[in-house]
Amino acid sequence: MFGHPKGLRTLFFTEMWERFSYYGMRGLLILFMPAAIERGGFGMSEGDAGAIYGLYTAFVYLTALPGGWIADRIIGARQAVFIGGCIIAAGHFSMAIPGKFTFFAGLVLIVIGTGLLKPNVSAIVGDLYPEGGARKDAGFSIFYMGINLGAFLGPLICGYLGEEISWHFGFSAAGIGMVFGLIQYKFGLSAMGTAGEAQVTDPQQLAVAKSQLFKGLAGIVALGLLLWGLHASAIYTLSLSGFAQAIGGIIVVLAVLYFAYVLLFGGYSPEENKRILVIFFLFIGAAIFWSGFEQAGSSLNLFAERLTDRNILGWLMPASWLQSVNALFIILLAPVFGWLWVWLGSREPSIPMKFGLGLVLLGVGFLVLAWAAVYATVENPVVPAWLVVTYFFHTAGELCLSPVGLSSVTKLSPKPLVGQMMGVWFMGTALGNLIAGLLGGTFETLPVDELFRNVAYISVIAGIFFILVKSPIKKMIGVVK
Repeated sequence: MFGHPKGLRTLFFTEMWERFSYYGMRGLLILFMPAAIERGGFGMSEGDAGAIYGLYTAFVYLTALPGGWIADRIIGARQAVFIGGCIIAAGHFSMAIPGKFTFFAGLVLIVIGTGLLKPNVSAIVGDLYPEGGARKDAGFSIFYMGINLGAFLGPLICGYLGEEISWHFGFSAAGIGMVFGLIQYKFGLSAMGTAGEAQVTDPQQLAVAKSQLFKGLAGIVALGLLLWGLHASAIYTLSLSGFAQAIGGIIVVLAVLYFAYVLLFGGYSPEENKRILVIFFLFIGAAIFWSGFEQAGSSLNLFAERLTDRNILGWLMPASWLQSVNALFIILLAPVFGWLWVWLGSREPSIPMKFGLGLVLLGVGFLVLAWAAVYATVENPVVPAWLVVTYFFHTAGELCLSPVGLSSVTKLSPKPLVGQMMGVWFMGTALGNLIAGLLGGTFETLPVDELFRNVAYISVIAGIFFILVKSPIKKMIGVVK
């Protein structure tokens, strides 16, 4: 692998196939649920479909927290990746069987499996480079290309099979992709040395951790049964959208309470508290960004299906194919942005400036699509170039904000809080995904141009705020390594 550990190849393809399955299925999700029953769909309202999409993508990120905990305390990252992959494949194959029970059971399985696989495959990549340094950064760059290669191929293959032949063929293809990833992962384990092996071997510690896990699972099952019982008995009914909104509110309250507790009772120095406050602002900015960006799989996907002219020489291109544009732009633009930051040197934009640019670029992308939506009708759809340009701006915004966000959390957090702050950061990503689903659910109730324009205004205003306050935020950050 050009001077990199052989294990990187194994992890590259494992993650590529996992992202193939995730993005391949995600590209079909919002199209399948509202599709008419005669077309093989469920005939759901956009509101319910958007709520399910938002809950699914939100929980994918939220389960990364317990998934990392299980690997650290019980089975190790290596086992967690394999078990998670098996559960993901089972979930996709469950969705391949027609029926609402198998569909929702599949979504639950994919959420659980992704929570085990996603954080731990990255952890193993880190274990391959105990010396750290530039070589480790280069290894993660190669690994990141695997993510985007899978995200590019998934919607093309699963989307074609799902939209052109049968929705369930598309879901099956996602499962087959994950199986390919598992096979090569198992054969490549010998190349990874001790990377990802279980760290806890003390029987007493394992017993305590397993007991905690069992209690946690029992609590989740009990809460689920309670909510189901209240809903079934009509004591307290909650719509899917209402439930999604309630989950979003809980995430916000938990995040605010956590930051308030750390700032007031954490016992950290004034300098450390200032940096924690900066992380809180970045958390809000990231949640706003992802609530717009992740509409790629919801409202933008519906726009591609219903208001975009996909006729190519008499052949109707699957709407989900446009989901691959972002991944293609990442592959093309990531080296350019990496070169740009190095070339700028001391003039490289600060953390708040990059956040501001990312949010403004996201807003510009939505303004482009709002402009297109003014002219788009079912009878006279617009050309795909509008979506391509939108995805270009969104990708540029992602490359400004996403890498610096993760890096900033590790740099600005007090050492004892790095793991917790990363968990809170994923909560922000989950919140953004949830909001993206809910906004996608308003596709038919709101004028489409108004929906996109509102998202654009919020993003641009938030971006301008970060740009205006960049100087005080830089002072609060101080000097970090």
